Amino acid sequence: MAIIAAVEAGGTKFICGLGTEDGKIIDRINIPTTTPEETMSKVIEYFKDKEFDVMGVGSFGPIDPVKGSETYGYITKTPKAYWSDYNIIGELKKHYDVPMEFDTDVNGAALAESWWGAGKGLKNVMYITVGTGIGAGAVVNGTMLQGLTHPEMGHIFIKRHPEDTYEGNCPFHKDCLEGMAAGPAIEKRWGKKGHELADNERVWDMEAYYLAQALMNYILILSPQRIIMGGGVMKQQHLFPRIRKYVQEFLNGYVQKKEILEKIDEYVVYPGLGDEAGFVGSIALGKLALNAK
Repeated sequence: MAIIAAVEAGGTKFICGLGTEDGKIIDRINIPTTTPEETMSKVIEYFKDKEFDVMGVGSFGPIDPVKGSETYGYITKTPKAYWSDYNIIGELKKHYDVPMEFDTDVNGAALAESWWGAGKGLKNVMYITVGTGIGAGAVVNGTMLQGLTHPEMGHIFIKRHPEDTYEGNCPFHKDCLEGMAAGPAIEKRWGKKGHELADNERVWDMEAYYLAQALMNYILILSPQRIIMGGGVMKQQHLFPRIRKYVQEFLNGYVQKKEILEKIDEYVVYPGLGDEAGFVGSIALGKLALNAK
């Protein structure tokens, strides 16, 4: 069986490891995300004595995953300090002469969940992470969604909650979805981290109000067969019933499908791969490189 090298390039940490083509993890380590030079030297050190056939890289965005583009393989204009315009695939190619597949961490996670997780057996699946930022990936007809670039569903505009006076935290758009509902927005609005606010009804009602608006938009545009929600904020599992209730309320019977009307508990769900969705997503990307060999 082929061995896949996997890199989940996150804003807080890089997870590097080895996996198999059926999504199993063989080995993995965590490396703190600092500067590209420091972080990547540790990534290269980890893989130097490992044997593998292909590599999958799932990265925080924005990135350029479009093969043939001038900046293919780059992390592009990111708010993450030091990483704008960094050629991550170019750096890895200097050291490893193997086929590589590059996409967003959330597109990879969506693919992994559709193959091995909560979306198994479905051709149209969405994966959303709500944590330090908000990102979403989509598998449409069995293929990761990619066009001009990759989806940036964390930056859509939403209606402001009537009681919310917070200006928003996104350096590009202020009060887009990420600016209003990602972890740092919760902390800056309420003055405490999310896990310290677990019992505050107002906090989670407002959070669900924002996330459910986004889900309504995604349902109307992409029509996924299942929506999978992960990331640090979604560890507050009491958010799920609140989000489902608002999704039904906002759609107001417009989408006449039992998945929305009767079985929404099975439609908006936690990742089947749990905390591993992002890293196993990088293994899934590696499998694409393997299939293309």
